[in-house]
Amino acid sequence: MAKTAEPVRVSIIDDHPVVIEGIRAWLSVEPRVHIEHVGHRVPPYRSEVDVVIIDLNLDGRLVVDDIAALAEVGQRVIAFSQFTEEELVLSTLDAGAYAFVAKSEGADHLLTTVFAVAEGRPYVTPTAAGVLASDRRPDAPILSERERTALLWWFQSMSKASVASRMGISPHTVDMYIRRARLKYAQVGRAAPTKADMLVRAIEDGLVTADEIAEGCPTPVPPVGVARRDRLRNLAVR
Repeated sequence: MAKTAEPVRVSIIDDHPVVIEGIRAWLSVEPRVHIEHVGHRVPPYRSEVDVVIIDLNLDGRLVVDDIAALAEVGQRVIAFSQFTEEELVLSTLDAGAYAFVAKSEGADHLLTTVFAVAEGRPYVTPTAAGVLASDRRPDAPILSERERTALLWWFQSMSKASVASRMGISPHTVDMYIRRARLKYAQVGRAAPTKADMLVRAIEDGLVTADEIAEGCPTPVPPVGVARRDRLRNLAVR
């Protein structure tokens, strides 16, 4: 199932002990999964785990904002909930959750999702797929301002280390912003596996402009026209 033999450190956040024990039992079939932490409250900081499985409703409170805060500091989060309303699932993914798993989807999907998220790969469960397929919003993903800024400066031929220095964050966080943007594109069915693909998508969606990119490039970017996709694909990919 997993591509790596490396252990996967997991935190479980749920306000029902029986759910925590259920998840623990489900994941125990895979020895590479180590449950490092359990709790009933969202930690206010990034923990030393690879994946956080979190119930969307803790003590009667939706924790979408908490998920956004965890995602902002680079924590990989799986939202785990019995609530599968379209708006809630989309809000959770937009907040930065790597994946959404309905509690009714069972052990196999949760275990597969844990490994995918640990490896930074997109995995869409049937519930999330159904919501995304019925989503009538524009197919451009919603990026945070910091994700957009990181992408822009990365497109301007800056290294991830340089972007990190300019933004005052770590290269790990820059890498997380880029991978999260890539994941959001995959979730709307417009995969962008390479830097050139990401650049094309970002320009198509108006997230960045050719002029903005040209401001940081050593050579002018040719105007975007009829054959813009082919030209953009030829830009240097770092």
